[in-house]
Amino acid sequence: MRSNKSRRIAWMGLLFALAIVLSFVESLITPLLGLMPAVKLGLSNVVIMYALLFLPRRYAAALVVLKALFAFLTRGATAGFLSLAGGLLSFVVLSLLLCLPGTIGGYVFSACGALAHNLGQLAGAAVILSSGAALAYAPILMIAGLIVGGITWMLLKALLPYFEHISAGNATQVNAVKKLR
Repeated sequence: MRSNKSRRIAWMGLLFALAIVLSFVESLITPLLGLMPAVKLGLSNVVIMYALLFLPRRYAAALVVLKALFAFLTRGATAGFLSLAGGLLSFVVLSLLLCLPGTIGGYVFSACGALAHNLGQLAGAAVILSSGAALAYAPILMIAGLIVGGITWMLLKALLPYFEHISAGNATQVNAVKKLR
């Protein structure tokens, strides 16, 4: 039993490290692409989607909280709060999509996660500013969410065969992945 707990802790550590590395890489790429402030590629969200598809949901929730805590520790309270607001809403939306009967297109899954993340951050910004002024940025972030959703879906789709191999064919996860095809 102890080795299972150790394995889970090690796996979460690896996933968290991967999310942080992808976030760092994203911060290097974003300025080169000339993207507007607050528009990011969402590369680290591929780790959250992996966790939702192949691991118990609590792992994905823990990763969302850990990412927000990391943002808080490295970029301050505002970044941490916005990360948590966007991450939690995205987690809830993606979890609900996986509970729906039938098939969901992978792009729809990924784009809904990106859009929910952006909406969560906009709502968080509105709370911080005590004003709806942040919502004026919504059209830009919604368009960006649709584009970024496509990018993260392409990345996730390319990695799915490797993820399926790692998961060793767990029936629950295989069914979740089949929903996206």
